[in-house]
Amino acid sequence: MSALFGHVKGAFTGAQKDRPGLLRAADKGVLFLDEVGELGLDEQAMLLRALEEKTFLPLGSDDEAHSDFQLIAGTNRDLFAAVRQGRFREDLLARINLWTFSLPGLKNRSEDIEPNLDFELDRFAEKAGRRVTFSKEARDTFLAFALSPTANWSGNFRDLNAAVARMATLAPGGRISTNIVQEEIKRLLASWSSPDESPHPSALQEFLDERRLEELDLFDRAQLAFVVDVCRRSRSLSDAGRALFGASRTRKTFSNDADRLRKYLARFGVDFAGIRGNDGLQQTDR
Repeated sequence: MSALFGHVKGAFTGAQKDRPGLLRAADKGVLFLDEVGELGLDEQAMLLRALEEKTFLPLGSDDEAHSDFQLIAGTNRDLFAAVRQGRFREDLLARINLWTFSLPGLKNRSEDIEPNLDFELDRFAEKAGRRVTFSKEARDTFLAFALSPTANWSGNFRDLNAAVARMATLAPGGRISTNIVQEEIKRLLASWSSPDESPHPSALQEFLDERRLEELDLFDRAQLAFVVDVCRRSRSLSDAGRALFGASRTRKTFSNDADRLRKYLARFGVDFAGIRGNDGLQQTDR
């Protein structure tokens, strides 16, 4: 509250001098409040008055302060849901909801990943005082993963920043290798998954009959369950193939990821169209 609205000397313990606050600093300008959904109800009421009347009371003061500013607010919360839950004032939301822009997450902005990969390397160089680069194979491997449906990027650019910082820190001689990238991919996948979300072999019971499942080793069941999960989250057979075979593609071990995946699925009598359909996996006679 003090940071936003300011305070006068002696308003509370430690208030040894007046503080103007952000609202007064934004007079005749623009105030950006990130995570506005985290404001308490008291601060929300004071902000609403400041927006409507252009006046507010700094902490400990009986004299009103004045500020005429434009407000831009950001949040990752559903403010309409917060209103229904009593955690955000409906009148304040109505006041600030003049123009609303939804910014997609990094997962849905794949065109931003490669340029920001270079940007994060530049940031690391500024902080660490040393330049780190990828080998060509390592860069191709990381980008293939980062752009695939498997990459969740639930933490958006924070995830990308942390991933680059870890790889750069571990890079011997300032060169990020394929092994470092593979270890980082494992770490990211582990951080994005939970026991409840991970594909489980028992999920195949919906599509394969009991006799067919008994014919499969547990290893094959677990692998097939993961492959099916990737296929369901992929827009095409080629996308799924790129996600599943990114490492071998950089080594040019195989030339056609889609054909490789098609043949793998055929071993179990299933196909991509059946996986993506609402009627489950389509079995073929064997």
